[in-house]
Amino acid sequence: MTHKILNGRCYCGAAHYAVADAFSYAVNCHCSDCRRTTGSAFKPIAGIAREHLTLTKGQDDLLIFGEAWGNNTHCRHCGSLLYSVVRDGAYVHVAMGTLTDAPSIRPSAHIFVGSKAPWYTIADDLPQYQEHVVP
Repeated sequence: MTHKILNGRCYCGAAHYAVADAFSYAVNCHCSDCRRTTGSAFKPIAGIAREHLTLTKGQDDLLIFGEAWGNNTHCRHCGSLLYSVVRDGAYVHVAMGTLTDAPSIRPSAHIFVGSKAPWYTIADDLPQYQEHVVP
């Protein structure tokens, strides 16, 4: 099956990527790492097998925190968090806010609410999990 290709980019436009609109899951992550890397109350992420994401511009413009099998990949210039490599390098968690095209998937749960920002109140009816879960 052929999936629509979605585009994404950092804030300054130095780094661009393409990803298949074939995400396995999408959640809102409230862990302290996601809050710190985004500067926000949570990070909406969409998970997909790593081979479905391709950097289309700016390979030399990336700043990678971590190892090849697990990292946060940012733009070296503007700092935008583009995606995180997870699950021993098999998956990427695309930061949904960096997509320039609308994905067909929507977040289906809140994860790591046990460590959410105390000043943020979750105001939707999505399921909430204290730690990690893939719905």
